[in-house]
Amino acid sequence: MRSLAMVDLKSQYKKIKHQVDASIQEVIDSTQFIKGPIVKIFQGELAKYLGVKHVVACGNGTDALQIAMMALGLRPGDEVITTNFTFIATVEVIALLGLKPILIDVDPETYNINTKELRKAITTKTKAIVPVHLFGQCANMEEIMSIAKENNICVIEDNAQAIGGDYTFSNGTVQKTGTIGDIGTTSFFPSKNLGCYGDGGAIFTNNDELAEKISSIVNHGMKVRYYHDRIGVNSRLDSIQAAVLRIKLPLLDEYCQTRQKVATYYNSAFADIDDIATPKVAEYSNHVYHQYTMKIKNGKRDALKQWLNEKGVPSMIYYPVPLHKQKAFSEFAVAQKEFPITDKLCKSVISLPIHTELDEEQLLFISSTVKEFFK
Repeated sequence: MRSLAMVDLKSQYKKIKHQVDASIQEVIDSTQFIKGPIVKIFQGELAKYLGVKHVVACGNGTDALQIAMMALGLRPGDEVITTNFTFIATVEVIALLGLKPILIDVDPETYNINTKELRKAITTKTKAIVPVHLFGQCANMEEIMSIAKENNICVIEDNAQAIGGDYTFSNGTVQKTGTIGDIGTTSFFPSKNLGCYGDGGAIFTNNDELAEKISSIVNHGMKVRYYHDRIGVNSRLDSIQAAVLRIKLPLLDEYCQTRQKVATYYNSAFADIDDIATPKVAEYSNHVYHQYTMKIKNGKRDALKQWLNEKGVPSMIYYPVPLHKQKAFSEFAVAQKEFPITDKLCKSVISLPIHTELDEEQLLFISSTVKEFFK
């Protein structure tokens, strides 16, 4: 059996090595490493795939979130509501800009932002909502957009873990995740469903004015060289990363489908184990399984992780410490004093390997090892 990994980028690369190498070599031969034409081409191809008017590439997913907030003109002291159960980057940029992060609890089944708690957290100072499409499925965007419209609040989708996913509205309309809010953001970190071979990110919008601001902000606030219309940052997707992403983008749907097949295998294997709650898929969203994250009941999670480690099966805990208990955010107030769902998830979730290169032998070994623990 091939060695196991949470993500097997080497095997994935071998399948597309010829195309990737040739694409990278074209950039090297052109010597247009920064703001080369291939970046613009990739932006157009991604916009077409997503069905969105504008895509602006940038340096990474964290920058994408920060730039989105800058483009919306948020000011120090403005409140931004987001989930307590996510990677730190989502909240980090809020604090960096002098904004006030307002954390709320999540849905116990989907792990995404709880819309009931969202309604309760809104104040006159609330200027933006940042739903995170965690682990690969979309938050309840129809409800979120309704709440935002009622209160004249902007919405930034953190789509770093769900690119390629679909959201189905109550009227049957289907839209790509990340394209529903005022602005969507994503990361091209190598382990993402659409990942490059370094850092990278992108920002999406259908708003022409916002697109113009975003394009300026990513390049030191310039539209015309050496004429700075606003304060910006230096955050650009380099041409070599765009070269990689151009090859992988046409494969994104296939990558997502492969992950879905792996999840179906796990779901079937663990269906009869009472102490495992497999991932729930909401009726309004498909799931592209950036992570396969299940809940382990009756306090057995840590023992299971130790067992898997001893047997050579990698696993991860996303996320062991909720944001409201992180030292970095101790000075910030939160919308809730208690986060029972988040606290419970941090003690019970565990993620198994899921990627495009898992084979039948590996899946059998992983699932059998998990099942053996519960005998």
